[in-house]
Amino acid sequence: MRIAVLSDSHDNLIKLRKAVDVISRSDVDLTIHLGDIISPFSLRELAKLESEIIVIYGNNDGDKMQLANIAREKGITVIEPPYEMELKNKRIFLMHGWKSKVFTRSIAEYIASSGKYNVVMYGHTHEVDVRKIMNGKVLLLNPGEVFGMLSGKSTIALLELESLEVQVIEL
Repeated sequence: MRIAVLSDSHDNLIKLRKAVDVISRSDVDLTIHLGDIISPFSLRELAKLESEIIVIYGNNDGDKMQLANIAREKGITVIEPPYEMELKNKRIFLMHGWKSKVFTRSIAEYIASSGKYNVVMYGHTHEVDVRKIMNGKVLLLNPGEVFGMLSGKSTIALLELESLEVQVIEL
């Protein structure tokens, strides 16, 4: 199973369209957006994907009611973080983040080090973080930012769920 993971698009439609194009050509089964999509028009752009889509809210997502309405209309799952799920016998934890980059990263690391999950995904920091911990049994994954203005890089990640191998793609 191949999963596209993105975060922090912050209404940058040019970069979001590039992400949608890359994902569309990447034989993806599921797309996960880890928060801060921001506006309903950005969700409509993401909805052009043919894969299943899960979006978790971030700290800057504005009109949650309108985002939820569009999600319902387009068959997208939109949820409040944190969120737990299981796919192909892998336990997955999704979150956006809180407060500072350091705080968010430390929370993600703490959850990953619990050993309860095979994959812990987070956003909020706008920085790529791909690490295997717990002797390679747990993947900690932050795809960076689609926005591209805070880190200077616009990135998404493609995750092969069975092997926990990640490809980071610069847009």
